[in-house]
Order: sequence, then structure tokens, then C-alpha cells
Amino acid sequence: MSNLLIVESHNDKYFFEALIAHINVPIEIDSPIYAIDEYECLYGINQLEKKLTALKSQVAKEGIDKIGVILDADNVGIKARKQEIRDTIKLVFGDNPDTAFSIYILNVDGKGELETLLKAIKSAESPMADCLDAWQQCLTSKDETLTQKDFDKFWIQIYHRYDCCSNQEKRQAGCKCNFEASLKKKIYNFDKEELNDLKHFLKNLSS
Repeated sequence: MSNLLIVESHNDKYFFEALIAHINVPIEIDSPIYAIDEYECLYGINQLEKKLTALKSQVAKEGIDKIGVILDADNVGIKARKQEIRDTIKLVFGDNPDTAFSIYILNVDGKGELETLLKAIKSAESPMADCLDAWQQCLTSKDETLTQKDFDKFWIQIYHRYDCCSNQEKRQAGCKCNFEASLKKKIYNFDKEELNDLKHFLKNLSS
């Protein structure tokens, strides 16, 4: 083993498996930081220390050359999130770790998360999911709102299940329209420019 990728959730893992296969680079993805439901998976930085501590002995035994860490920008932003990760790496591995760390922050225009990025690269028609914009406006007029994070997650769920699943697949929506199954369909454009920097990061990690 020469490199390892740390991601935040199982949904991130499914996405990166698809993207890594698309660009054909040899990267192993470790078990996600969170092994719980995506909606409970808020702010992966909180659990990064535990993940890195668990990996410390593995690094010593298996000689991992590079570890990539990819977390969401959320509302913290790229610069602040990177600093949080650097501080956590230093806390666990010290000033001179035995492996090289690379950091990438998932974002669109400096904020957001995986689902925000997926919305930007979706390639199928999305009439059902797009109707959520009007629904969100209705909530706002009634002094009820969703956070952008929750809204983007909901948008992707609707896109997967109602815009990208056939009627037959919807009969088994739990396994045919879930995140993992959806990432195996051609409903995202992995050649869009929004992914250029991320693909460059992954290629460097694999080299």
C-alpha cells in the first residue's frame, strides 16, 4: 500500500469510488470517518482525530507513503477547514509525520459539501428536484427554512429517486435508488470543469 484516502461519509466513499474508476488511478479508500446515517454526519472534522489516531499504527506497520484527507467546506470555508485539518494532523502525528498528508476541501464557490458539488455536475434532467426551489421559497415566506446543507442533501435524494429511477426501480427504491446505486448510473458528468482540481489532487495522491 502506498496511499490512502480518508473521506467523511459512505456517500463520499461511493462518489470517490466512481470518480477514481473514471480517472483510473490506484487509490485505496479507507472506511469513512462516520459509519452512521448521512443525516447524522455533520462536520467530519469532529471525528478526524479519532480516525487519524486509529491509523497511526497502520502507517507504521504498512508503510503508507501518502494519506489524502477530503472533507466538506460546509460554511466554515476552505482556508479555515484546511487549518483545522492541519492542526488535527499535527496533534496526532506531530510536526514530522512518517507519511505525507494532502488535503482537499469539497466545495462550490468556497462553501458547501459533496451534495453541493453533485448538483453542479448532474447530467440528467431534474424536474422533480428543481421543484424544491419553489418549496423552499414557500417555507421562507412562512418563516420556516432549511439550512443549505440539508436542502442540498434533500435535493440529491429527490434527484436520485424521482428523476433518475424508473418506475420498476422505484419498487425497490431502497436498493435501486439509493446513493450507492445512483453513483453507478450515468447521471453525473465526471468530465465537468468543476472536478478538474479534485481530479488533479487525486492523480497527485496516486503518483
